[in-house]
Amino acid sequence: MSQRPAAASTTALSPAPRWQRVCTRVLGLAMLLMLAWAPPSWAALPPGNAITDPSALLRNALPVSPGDLQDLQHRLEATSVDLRAKRWSALGQVAKRSQSLLSTKRAAILDRFEPDQRAHVEELLDGVNNQLQTLAEAASSQDRDGYLEARRRALGAIGSAEDLLVKDFPFAIPPEYDALPRLLGRATVRLSTTKGDLTTVVDGFNAPITAGAFVDLVQRGFYDGLPFNRAEDFYVLQTGDPQGPDDGFIDPLTKAERRVPLEIRVPGKAEPYYNQTFEDLGMFKAEPVLPFNAKGTLGWAHSDKDLADGSSQFFLFLSEPELTPAGLNLIDGRYAAFGYVVDGFDVLDNLSAEDGIVSAKVLEGAQNLHEHA
Repeated sequence: MSQRPAAASTTALSPAPRWQRVCTRVLGLAMLLMLAWAPPSWAALPPGNAITDPSALLRNALPVSPGDLQDLQHRLEATSVDLRAKRWSALGQVAKRSQSLLSTKRAAILDRFEPDQRAHVEELLDGVNNQLQTLAEAASSQDRDGYLEARRRALGAIGSAEDLLVKDFPFAIPPEYDALPRLLGRATVRLSTTKGDLTTVVDGFNAPITAGAFVDLVQRGFYDGLPFNRAEDFYVLQTGDPQGPDDGFIDPLTKAERRVPLEIRVPGKAEPYYNQTFEDLGMFKAEPVLPFNAKGTLGWAHSDKDLADGSSQFFLFLSEPELTPAGLNLIDGRYAAFGYVVDGFDVLDNLSAEDGIVSAKVLEGAQNLHEHA
């Protein structure tokens, strides 16, 4: 199997030296600003307040309107700050107030679901209530591991209920992309690597064309046996470069390389932007619905010359808080994120340029893939 240097590939990210230079400049500027400006007390937030948990990012990216269930979710997610500071009294109060909220708003929460869903949602809410009681007990005994596990279970149940609130697909995909596959929902994909398995959730609600191209290629077995053609410590692991002279997937019907547009959705916007970076749009402070905040974010590669020439290559973002802090990673708004690794982070930590994809398989959500419009 041939393997070209990543810098020579038309669908690779920017060459490594450029990233290193930019990152060095950003870090240097940040240090100068820290020395030159003393923030007011209200601005002195603890580091790492951006959401970096992939499951939380996926919950927040669901196309559902805000409500009491989301309020409960955000209350629990916000406990990370108090947990880092070991404010056990505050953590206990959040658990008790969340129990009270669930009790008083339970009927209103259930009213948002279809009648045939409510029995299942009742079970989920019972589970949430039990975990909230465990949270209160863990806070009282200052049991950090117990608190984290109970919170994980509670948020998992809330997320399962929120999944049921999703109705119709939230927007119309532009007709110029009618010939491309699309994922109208989500899919769970297992990437079996030479070091072990990664479980990923691919989000077609917010990146349907990108996620559709990826899941379609997984179904075709395109990624099976491909190496990581680019690996940079603290930045990316990239794969999807096929054998031979081609840089992407050659459609057997058209005999041409399939091109996937840059696709980024912004909160509050009805549909994604296509083939425009945040810089092009003048949106310098925007954050995408699917940000590169989490370790193992799945990103679609394209060249520096053409935003629309991505075809098959994708990368795993290696988030390193000191070098690529959430919200300041230089990738948001330039590349499309289309999902997250949700399990197998120990495997991800051990992957290198010597490794590759053994096989890729869709575990759930295959029914959401449509070959074209």
